[in-house]
Amino acid sequence: MSRGRGHNPLVVFSSNIFAIMGLRSLYTVLSKAAQDLEYLEPAVAVVLGFIGTKMIAEYGGYLMPTPVALGVVATLLSGGIGLSVYKRENEPEDEPEDEIISSD
Repeated sequence: MSRGRGHNPLVVFSSNIFAIMGLRSLYTVLSKAAQDLEYLEPAVAVVLGFIGTKMIAEYGGYLMPTPVALGVVATLLSGGIGLSVYKRENEPEDEPEDEIISSD
């Protein structure tokens, strides 16, 4: 028998349901974060590109240590979040334009 969840249908079904529920709540959080953080989506895209490249490299025989890969992913994501927060804090606030009164 494998070390996985086993072959009990109740265990398999319930674990899948809990996984879907967890992903649904995570999607809601990420959706809100993507609206608020401008550079989060590009950072996630770069992370996915990195992971794809890492998988291809591993297929070719190059093994990257897990701590290094996790460090790259954490750096990319935190960089995207940090840039978003930095940009939002340094943006000039939209000031209402004063009505121009002509003196005729």
